[in-house]
Amino acid sequence: MNTMQEREQILDGMTRAEKAQLLQFLLRDLNDDFPGIENRHNVMGGAACIIRTRIPVWLLEQARRLGVSESNLLRDYPTLTAQDLANAWAYVRSHREEIEREIEENERDDD
Repeated sequence: MNTMQEREQILDGMTRAEKAQLLQFLLRDLNDDFPGIENRHNVMGGAACIIRTRIPVWLLEQARRLGVSESNLLRDYPTLTAQDLANAWAYVRSHREEIEREIEENERDDD
């Protein structure tokens, strides 16, 4: 069975609601639309941040790479929600090079 056939089989097993959620995710990914994430040139140097906060997405991704769990992130940043983290991870998947660059830049600044 090839990859496309496997995907079709998975889709056949999904409910309409699950397919709608998947479609929303795909459209958001294709449109580069990330609800809950904002870039403002006057906030954190224009880095992508969780909306209504000054928490940059690169910082959350760096913490995740260092082994910090989502539950610990939510505890350490009480203004964040699980949806905020889901939005951040979607942004990271779609903007990998940007996030890598920001992590590298901030690691150099710490030296």
